[in-house]
Amino acid sequence: MSAVLTGPELQVRREIARVESDRKAIRIWLGVVILALFCLVLVGGATRLTDSGLSITQWKPIHGVIPPLTVAEWEEELELYRQIPEYQQINKGMSLDEFKFIFWWEWAHRLLARLIGLIFALPLAYFWIRGKVEPGIRAPLVGLLALGGLQGFIGWWMVSSGLSERVDVSQYRLAVHLMMACFIFASCVWIFRSLSVHSNDAVPTGNSRLLAGVLLVMTFVQIYLGALVAGLDAGYSYNTWPLMDGAWVPQGLFVQSPAWINIFENPKSVQYIHRIGAYLLFAAAFAHMVQCLRAAPQTTHARRSVVFFALISLQAVIGIVTLVTQVPLHAGVTHQGMALVVLAFAVAHLRGFSGERPKPVLVEVRN
Repeated sequence: MSAVLTGPELQVRREIARVESDRKAIRIWLGVVILALFCLVLVGGATRLTDSGLSITQWKPIHGVIPPLTVAEWEEELELYRQIPEYQQINKGMSLDEFKFIFWWEWAHRLLARLIGLIFALPLAYFWIRGKVEPGIRAPLVGLLALGGLQGFIGWWMVSSGLSERVDVSQYRLAVHLMMACFIFASCVWIFRSLSVHSNDAVPTGNSRLLAGVLLVMTFVQIYLGALVAGLDAGYSYNTWPLMDGAWVPQGLFVQSPAWINIFENPKSVQYIHRIGAYLLFAAAFAHMVQCLRAAPQTTHARRSVVFFALISLQAVIGIVTLVTQVPLHAGVTHQGMALVVLAFAVAHLRGFSGERPKPVLVEVRN
């Protein structure tokens, strides 16, 4: 016969069940948000690769949801585009149909960003009102909502850099825009993972968690370097591997003055540093995997380290293919998408060392 639960015991059991149910609902919602953010970054990458980002020259947070519906409205949008340097110096004489192609990419990117705002804000309000949001994640979720609004401003700040003097957006602002998107994405993954079931396996070594954190930081840095490569169109040149411009250390890396500016504005230096960053991340992931497998090969932590190294290896192959094929659209978008997969797994791997969030504990009740 099963034991009869006392009133307090039954109450705690019900509280545990309620918390688990609420966490499941929050995880499903965050999973949708994470998928939408993933798609948003991919569309943003395609927008960059098709040189579509400057096709909409005005910031209309509300009215901009409605695209041109008549020929006259399309002509008005094209006329606005004709006023900026990109059209005058690169796309002069562009037809209306050609303009529509780049317009739709940018419009889709902005529309998806607006939709994600709703996908995040409305369910959050519902869960909050129903008391389903745990106190420990309330401030982070509100903070992410605020960062999403800031990201919209950053996006326009980025676009505005290419509307007056430049024929493209600033690589500095592009990198900030991408990194903010990645931070929001990673934060959602962190909260999602914190509400998931964790194993009780012991941490392989005393510094395993530290190295997992280093890997996450290195992943962020590598994505930042990739944004600079994209902003400078550095991937369209020096398309050989493993040598670059016929050498392991090519000439012309730090020819600009002051020297530090080469890290951000010299396309050759930026691509070279991005390559070195990839090698370092590959080596660090391999070392972490070996450490975990030697110390505790049967743990979930060790298995995750193997998966992470496999993802890094796959991303390296995709990066090489993207480079040697001179960044076709499908390869460039795949490379960017895989970077997000690596980032998400790096976040989940690090969070896995911390265990689950605490839940109500069933304690012995004495009569």
